[in-house]
Amino acid sequence: MIDKLRHTGAHILAQAVTELFPKVKLGIGPTIENGFYYDFDKKENFTQEDLKKIEKLMKEISKRSLKIEKVILSRLKAKNILKNQKYKLEILKDLKDKNITFYKQGEFVDLCKGPHLKSTKEVKYFKILNTAGAYWKGSEKNPMLQRIYVACFQTKQELKDYLTQLEEAKKRDHRKLGKELELFSIHEEAPGMPFFHDKGNFILSKLTEFITQEMRKLKYQINKTPILLNKSLWLKSGHWDHYKENMYFTKIDNKDYAIKPMNCPGNLLIFKSKLHSYKELPIKAGEFGLVHRHELSGVLTGLFRVRVFTQDDAHIFCTKEQLEEQIIELMSLMDKIYSTFGLTYEIELSTKPEKAMGDEKIWKLAEKILAKALKSKKIKYQLNKGSGAFYGPKIDFNIKDSMNRKWQCGTIQLDFSMPEKFDLNYEGKDGKKHRPIMLHRAIYGSLERFFGVLIEHYAGKFPLWLSPLQVKIVTVTDKHIKFAKEIEEKLKENNIKVELDDRNESIGKKVRDAISQKVNFILTIGDKELKNKTLAIRSRDGKVKFGISISKFIKDLLNDINNKC
Repeated sequence: MIDKLRHTGAHILAQAVTELFPKVKLGIGPTIENGFYYDFDKKENFTQEDLKKIEKLMKEISKRSLKIEKVILSRLKAKNILKNQKYKLEILKDLKDKNITFYKQGEFVDLCKGPHLKSTKEVKYFKILNTAGAYWKGSEKNPMLQRIYVACFQTKQELKDYLTQLEEAKKRDHRKLGKELELFSIHEEAPGMPFFHDKGNFILSKLTEFITQEMRKLKYQINKTPILLNKSLWLKSGHWDHYKENMYFTKIDNKDYAIKPMNCPGNLLIFKSKLHSYKELPIKAGEFGLVHRHELSGVLTGLFRVRVFTQDDAHIFCTKEQLEEQIIELMSLMDKIYSTFGLTYEIELSTKPEKAMGDEKIWKLAEKILAKALKSKKIKYQLNKGSGAFYGPKIDFNIKDSMNRKWQCGTIQLDFSMPEKFDLNYEGKDGKKHRPIMLHRAIYGSLERFFGVLIEHYAGKFPLWLSPLQVKIVTVTDKHIKFAKEIEEKLKENNIKVELDDRNESIGKKVRDAISQKVNFILTIGDKELKNKTLAIRSRDGKVKFGISISKFIKDLLNDINNKC
């Protein structure tokens, strides 16, 4: 029902736009989560005033109660109807059916498979959100169209709740908070390549440190491989054939090189650098590798869509007998990591994509092994057909943040192809060479993107262990500065992130400024604190405690930091 509602809504949007702007060319208008969009080719950009007029007319079209009819036409008649719609003609050309399906409401007719509701009056609760640029068919070689996004729901309350959530999301926007909290910045000198400031880099280092500790407990090696590798390696790995359009290239000594878009080939070379015994397996090779991928400029978004990022990769080389156990271990590790951040998740099993390498039988076997591991842990999952990596199927972890939004981060990918292509071997119990099986995994996925998710998840209010500013000391007058500096020094000796505000400002302003920085604790140093050598502590939730000794405060802080509070 909801899909029909939104599909019908997309046609109401297209009808409204064509009535207001008769020369517009129509692209596509699919349903998406929480609504729909439609792409238009219009010479001038849609203005905010245009969007208001479009929404008003959409409501009028809804009230017209236009009957929606399915119409099936011959290809010749379809071509005639679409003669002034070049993008629709392209779609028509790709269709193989003899008879073509249209949907008609009033005078408006659109090429569409459906399904739709019976009348426009059933689409009542919608709101135009924004516009964005979108290349036709997703290719930068094609014209840039204007995409109008619309939220659409079955009830007034659902729409209201969603719009409220969007307002909250604006307040949490990681780009806005990243600037306010001095975490990172983006500059035109390097589009899609974030600059991390000291505070942002502190958080990234903490994320790396946390997962490194957990990996060491599970006996991981942690490698580092070059970012620039010869063309021959990328041909062997299959990236040259399957991923070339997303890669950056250069020449060194008249030979072709590529900046790595993935870490796996480098770790394959490390594995191959010596002969391994079955007793060494599984070998778990981790890497926090810097990778570069070419993304279209129109889709670059803060930390969520970038051209350079750090993957928390690992590649597990194991025997067939060890495979299920290793997959289960990885799922347990991911659960531990995500729960530490207060994140829940859903799981998808993604199968062979259209563009893939490897034997069909091996793909089927790999998909079966992943499904078995999920079932053995009694984990519910959704099947996502055709969305696997080009070298193997995968389990994807879609995490949910505090606003119940989903983000695809973690992945476990099963790969029989790479060990074959790189001729990887280990010596078995029988003294003969055997081929290892390879698992690719990432938990954060991209440290930068995960960081962006956390900024919005916490609304910039990071837990103490992750906070780049844990304590702010504010002085009432200049006579309190000396004692404040003594406290600052003791906190720094214990590696606590602290700043002192001894400006010649009112105590009220200093406290307000500290609150805006989302600091975990504010220490106010006045006459009483100076006399008793104690602290007045204001926590982020507004609670204030007086007469706390410095030693107790530091002990409590370190305990919370160690416990990831």
